Amino acid sequence: MHKACTCTQGNMNTPRLNLGHPCFSTKGHGNTGRIHLAVAPGCNISCNYCVRKFDCANESRPGVASKVQTPEEALATVRKVKASGKGDKFVVVGIAGPGEPLANEGTFTTLRGVKRDFPEMILCLSSNGLLLPEKMEELTDIGVSHITITINTLEEQVGAQIYSYVRWKGQTLIGAEAARTLLHNQLSGLEMAAKAGMTVKINTVLMPGINDHGLNDLSVEIKKRGAHLHNIMPVIPQGKLAHIIPPSREQLAVRRSSLSSLLPQMTHCQQCRADAIGVF
Repeated sequence: MHKACTCTQGNMNTPRLNLGHPCFSTKGHGNTGRIHLAVAPGCNISCNYCVRKFDCANESRPGVASKVQTPEEALATVRKVKASGKGDKFVVVGIAGPGEPLANEGTFTTLRGVKRDFPEMILCLSSNGLLLPEKMEELTDIGVSHITITINTLEEQVGAQIYSYVRWKGQTLIGAEAARTLLHNQLSGLEMAAKAGMTVKINTVLMPGINDHGLNDLSVEIKKRGAHLHNIMPVIPQGKLAHIIPPSREQLAVRRSSLSSLLPQMTHCQQCRADAIGVF
């Protein structure tokens, strides 16, 4: 999960930022610990830039986990970290995969267990947004306060280049229909999460030549729907998009700067593993 803001006090979307969450503020970055629990192996969409079948101890990127845990194992991990010498620094528990958290029942079992045993901890998750509208009531009931939604484009034809398929209500959708269904649920879920009082961060994977032309329109739309932060992330060339040249640091900086008048921009995203634990 992910990373920073250049705060603009006049932005109506800013007040909900939690300064203790390392994935939502530079105040928490480097000072506050978070625990990613890899309890969600299954996924309901296929992103062309995502590869989840490989793992290396030195590889840090979304979709990677050394081991998928059961909810019981995940709770044991939290207890172990909290009992360590630096346990007080760890205030956030997040679920970010290695698949789609909302498509795995283990996500909800784990979050309920953490809330029961460690009620003071911040609960967050990262989602593609497909199931967010129908899972919102359950997430609110559990007490999830921070959510990250990956939204890469507002355009169906562009989405068709990014997603191979979307599995929705027993059907496998492809092309523009898949992108249209996904986007509708993403935007609806974003609006519902914001209205429920959650802090909402939008991740957008920047893929030069594919979705770079639509970032301003996307930022305008997600702000209107209630997003509080926008995180422009460089594509990691792999899978079906292994040929893509990722944006340079300078190109990323230009994009973030151009959008900073709309929403606070993240600048310290590490594109973390699904099982990352530490103070970052």
